[in-house]
Amino acid sequence: MTISLEFRSQLIAAIPGLRAFGMSLTARGDRADDLVQETLMKAWKHHDSYQPGTNMKAWLYTILRNEFYTQLRKRKREVEDADGVYSGRVMVPAEQNGHLDMADLRIALDKLPEDQREAVILVGASGFSYEEAAEICSVAVGTVKSRVNRARARLSVLLKLETNSKSNAPFEIKSLGI
Repeated sequence: MTISLEFRSQLIAAIPGLRAFGMSLTARGDRADDLVQETLMKAWKHHDSYQPGTNMKAWLYTILRNEFYTQLRKRKREVEDADGVYSGRVMVPAEQNGHLDMADLRIALDKLPEDQREAVILVGASGFSYEEAAEICSVAVGTVKSRVNRARARLSVLLKLETNSKSNAPFEIKSLGI
């Protein structure tokens, strides 16, 4: 990639005019400087598309103007969040906590009586209906419902979870499907 001395000197000579044009578009020195820098980088990268003998100043001003409108379109889609209020609402918990929570759940499940563990896994984790779980366990539907309810309540205590105000079962466990 060889760039001619003439191209370089014309590029450097155009900087003050580009900055003034950038200031007229943005009315902010920092943004104007960013526009000029981006313009110079694009011109340098695409120097082979410039045709010697044509108006370099017009070519550079076109690049700057197009970059300005590109940034303007991008900014319309962005939300300024200097204090982190919006990003705080959309963040997700760290993935490693999920693994730790799952390990805690496994330990708590092991502490349940076998019949309750079986019922809560069939209904909660495996997605069987109470009727299907009752058929699998060869017990009445009411027995499965009772076992699942007791298992959820015990898991809530073992995992130290808050309970849902409408039932005895913990909200978090129900939302996990257990």
